[in-house]
Amino acid sequence: MQFLLTEEERLLRKTARDFARKDLAPVAAECNEKGEFPQGIFKKLGELGFMGITVPEQYGGVNLGYFCLALALEEISSVCASTAVTVSVHNSLVNLAILKYGSEELKEKYLPELAAADMLGAFALTEPDAGSDVTAMRLSAVKRGDEYILNGTKIFISTGDRAGVIIVFGRTDLNERTKGISAFVVEPSFPGFSVGKSEDKMGLKASTTVELVFEDCRVPAANLLGEEGMGMCIALDSLDGGRVGIAAQSIGIARAALDEAVIFARERKQFGKRIIDFQATGFKIADMATDLEAARLMVYLTAKLRDAGEPYTKEAAMTKLFATRAVNRIVYDALQIHGGAGYTKEFLIERLFRDARALEIYEGTSEIQRIVIMKKLLEEYDQMFPS
Repeated sequence: MQFLLTEEERLLRKTARDFARKDLAPVAAECNEKGEFPQGIFKKLGELGFMGITVPEQYGGVNLGYFCLALALEEISSVCASTAVTVSVHNSLVNLAILKYGSEELKEKYLPELAAADMLGAFALTEPDAGSDVTAMRLSAVKRGDEYILNGTKIFISTGDRAGVIIVFGRTDLNERTKGISAFVVEPSFPGFSVGKSEDKMGLKASTTVELVFEDCRVPAANLLGEEGMGMCIALDSLDGGRVGIAAQSIGIARAALDEAVIFARERKQFGKRIIDFQATGFKIADMATDLEAARLMVYLTAKLRDAGEPYTKEAAMTKLFATRAVNRIVYDALQIHGGAGYTKEFLIERLFRDARALEIYEGTSEIQRIVIMKKLLEEYDQMFPS
């Protein structure tokens, strides 16, 4: 299927595709094998405008919107999902949170450097006892004079050890479960901040995932995002955008898996003919391609809703739920088509299989997406058919 793109959108997609193939592909396998973080890659992405793709020009960005971010993430993740994770978090969670909720001083201070990739952004929400249940967070943020003192721990933070800016959520009111959470812009140089354990993950090996520790961490009061008590609102709003970013990563991985399956099936012969000519293989590939196109259209349409300023919380949850489930079906069947060869590190599908699994977990599990969808559906039906 062809989604109608403007000339500008086609040019952006081509730029992202050329970068992924020429700059990223030669180093992706080695970086993932060694668990290295390709720092220079992000500087190049900044020069191309991809690290400030949703940031207005007055703050150093290119202001092309969320749909263009989705196009770029698909191309990048088709070559290296680890790189796409960082690009997604940086843009859809950090840049947009500061842009929407930060003071003018915070925007001028951080957004130009973020857009240029002079620093990377991280988003610190999850805690040991606060995963899907964000309101169970315990990190405290107590105001003392012109500072907030943060104490607690965050876990599973992508790029947390490399970031120059971290959006941190903490509890400013112990008596309020949802309205007692606030958001802060934290720099790693602030006293009391440190990086703890680094996770050894199953996939996405070139993207670091770490624990962050706050021990009487002093954060200027001016670095509060929005107002006290707005943290939950900021988190949920940011995650809506992040979910579309994860779904865009899904279609990139799925596209790469489909390519690998078709190429392998055309070359591999059994019983005297190519395995792609067997109906069992052909039907798998047909289903994979259909899932991919459906997921892509959902991503594109939801991104367009966001760019148009329309409500899209339900659509974002549906898109992440469908796309992340679809990519896991696709990589499963692609590996099955490869047979025993697909279970070895000689073939790309092995890495794609491992990378895809996390997509149904982070930035809201599939179970959480269903809760969001059902809640929004009930609200709509209550309006249409009042009891």
